[in-house]
Amino acid sequence: MRQPVAAFLLTVLMPLAACVTPGGQGLSGNGPYAPAARAGAPDIVDPLTVGHRLMAAGEYELALDSYYRAAAEQGATAEILSAIGSANLQLGRLGQAERILRRALEIDNRSVPAWNNLGVVLMEKGEVAEASLVFKTAFALDSGQTDSIRENLRLALAKLDNPAYDPGIEAEFTLVRQDNGVYLLLSRK
Repeated sequence: MRQPVAAFLLTVLMPLAACVTPGGQGLSGNGPYAPAARAGAPDIVDPLTVGHRLMAAGEYELALDSYYRAAAEQGATAEILSAIGSANLQLGRLGQAERILRRALEIDNRSVPAWNNLGVVLMEKGEVAEASLVFKTAFALDSGQTDSIRENLRLALAKLDNPAYDPGIEAEFTLVRQDNGVYLLLSRK
């Protein structure tokens, strides 16, 4: 009785064994690892959102990488360029930040975060006159609704009006991130 069972199993299992490639991989797998995502499947996490979260956590270099990924996937929109400029600003790359923020404004000249962040860059570079004009533009586009932009404009105008300004005696400035990638320029005395 054992021989008929063995013969039956060989007859049934031999054709099934031909469906499996050596190494244990079945017909549906591409290898020993999890299958790749389907072509055209949406990303689970938006790289722009990840970048914003990394910026909030103080991980500016990683945020910049995530923003570049967002630009590669979604295109170089004003919002993404503004985020890239903000990350460069936080990394102290003022020239790059200014250039990228100006590109963002070429795409969308009504982007309040881009105008505000460009003003912060210009303040950091010591270009107070242009910074005050940029903050005025951001303030006008925002209709004066954002306190941080109002405060940035106030600080720029105060610095512009004080020709005897000495950075060693006067307040130092600190950048604080607000909502939507807008930065507040705070003075420390």
